Amino acid sequence: MRNLLNQYLNHLLIEKGVAGNTLEAYGRDLKRYISFLEQRGLSDARSVIPKTVIDFLVQIKSEGLSANSMNRSLAALRGFYKFLLQEKVLDESPLANIELAKVWMRLPDTVSREEMNLILSQPGDQTPSALRDSAMLELLYATGLRVSELISLTMNSINWQVGFLIVMGKGSKERVVPIGKTAYDCARRYVDEARPRLLKSKTTDVLFLNRFGGAFTRQGLWKIIIHYTQKAGLQKNVHPHTFRHSFASHLLEGGADLRAVQVMLGHADISTTQIYTHVTKDRLKEIHRKYHPRG
Repeated sequence: MRNLLNQYLNHLLIEKGVAGNTLEAYGRDLKRYISFLEQRGLSDARSVIPKTVIDFLVQIKSEGLSANSMNRSLAALRGFYKFLLQEKVLDESPLANIELAKVWMRLPDTVSREEMNLILSQPGDQTPSALRDSAMLELLYATGLRVSELISLTMNSINWQVGFLIVMGKGSKERVVPIGKTAYDCARRYVDEARPRLLKSKTTDVLFLNRFGGAFTRQGLWKIIIHYTQKAGLQKNVHPHTFRHSFASHLLEGGADLRAVQVMLGHADISTTQIYTHVTKDRLKEIHRKYHPRG
């Protein structure tokens, strides 16, 4: 692979006339990629599969690569595999069926369990708004709901007898998701104590209400999450989908079945759920290094 890389870099320099700084950056990015392959025992370009490329993307993201550096790495990968196809080294590129930009955007941002607990502890229970915020955040984390799904919940969405949530997801597909005791208790208290006070004189079956007694907006939920993340002292970009990502990752870390998580998330294709297994593996390696006596 390193010989092929040298040929590619020479090709860029001599035939393409690529600038020195760009050539150096591409070389650095691709050497990182090849080192990743070598660590996995992959020395033949033909042994690389799409999953290998995705694993590499996950790893460099976990290293905190900036958006600009990531885009450059993707361009370097595309160019390298295009060259290997032209040189008849490969008949098919492992990138052929991967929309790399979308894959990168899909790589989930998560928070640790400790960080999540810190965020969830912020609202308190002193006011109707605090009780509502606590219920919303607990439900987000307990169920992995999308923002649109959470703000669309009605009073009939929760089956209080059995502790399940009935959600209308993408494509008008209904799914049932268990709530869990903590989120259940928070939601119950919000409905009993806080919602009537937020409702005022209005009539609506929307579950979560703003201070005017109307339905919550996506922007309103974003602001709440940003507020409590900052209040918790976390220097992270936490957004509503971070709760969904963390829900899935923490379940898988705990040993949950992938297909069960797929059902709870409402993914039509299990491959969409599998993206979380990459994050989980990285997290498990981190735990092993931290706590194993010979880590």
